Amino acid sequence: MVAPAALPADLAVPLLTEGGRPTDPLVVVDLDGDPGDLAAAVQAAETGGRVLVGRTTRAAVPPELMALVRALDVTLVPDDEDGKDRAVVPVPDVLATTAALHRAASTNPQATLLLAALLRWSGGLGVPDALDAESLTYSTLLGGPEFRSWLDRRGPRPLPPPAATDPVLVERTDDELRITLNRPERRNAYGRQLRDALVAALELAEWDDSIRRVHLDGAGPSFCSGGDLDEFGTTPDLVTAHLVRTRGGAALPMHRLADRVEVRLHGACVGAGIELPAYAARVVAAPDTRVRLPEVAMGLVPGAGGTVSIPRRIGRWRTFYLALSGDYVDASTALAWGLVDEVVDVSAAAVPPPAARS
Repeated sequence: MVAPAALPADLAVPLLTEGGRPTDPLVVVDLDGDPGDLAAAVQAAETGGRVLVGRTTRAAVPPELMALVRALDVTLVPDDEDGKDRAVVPVPDVLATTAALHRAASTNPQATLLLAALLRWSGGLGVPDALDAESLTYSTLLGGPEFRSWLDRRGPRPLPPPAATDPVLVERTDDELRITLNRPERRNAYGRQLRDALVAALELAEWDDSIRRVHLDGAGPSFCSGGDLDEFGTTPDLVTAHLVRTRGGAALPMHRLADRVEVRLHGACVGAGIELPAYAARVVAAPDTRVRLPEVAMGLVPGAGGTVSIPRRIGRWRTFYLALSGDYVDASTALAWGLVDEVVDVSAAAVPPPAARS
């Protein structure tokens, strides 16, 4: 842990070993320490190459430190702080959370470093270019040792069985199109069949401009539990994986349709289960909604468009926190942060899918 005054010297230490492995990928910046030359600290933070997590035990970050806070990757503050600035994350225990983030970064330093770098610069790109940047980063990590280690720990798995019914249900009423993710037995995991069916439904709405509103929800206990883990690592090569994610995924059509789309969330919304909804103009969550980005623990970064959609709602700092911590965020926090637009006391799971309605 270093004070702001020590940042220029501390970040001058080489990041990589002779073998190219990261050392000390995450530096904790004690914002309660000696501020020193803040302009020099900001410049070092912006150019240093390491992941920087700020922390303070004060009730509020002093205004003179906010330029430095925004140059960091995230700053942890006590949860009695108002937390209105998107560069800070209020937490119950600053010290314990700081330690947890440090452990996560030390376990998967390559994924952590690439995530931080991606979030720092891709926000200045248009959505299609930013999606390409995310996917190229993801494909790079697919070929790396951290993802391979995760695959080894997971062990071999059979491919998921084909869907017994339509993986996505579509119903049109007047100028509204309702799309329901319909693999409740797999908690609507974003696997190949569900992805392709969802993209086809979204393309229908794109082609037909008489469809004025699109409602997206999910059947069963969860809106979407994220990528189907049984399919991870099965794409034949990394280039194909990149093209499938960017040209065959749902992120681009969700972005193009955003002004017409409302998503209803409930239950666990993991990975793609929040990355895709975040594109929509309106996201409504049931009180039981829980949001999580688990990819860094797998040696990856969010790969369904989340490094593009989520920062545009909550900022790069809180996106980084969600991804590195891997922790669940509840519906009330998601609402306070702007990740969802409303929390309503009616679960989407209670609404029957189109095929069940008379």
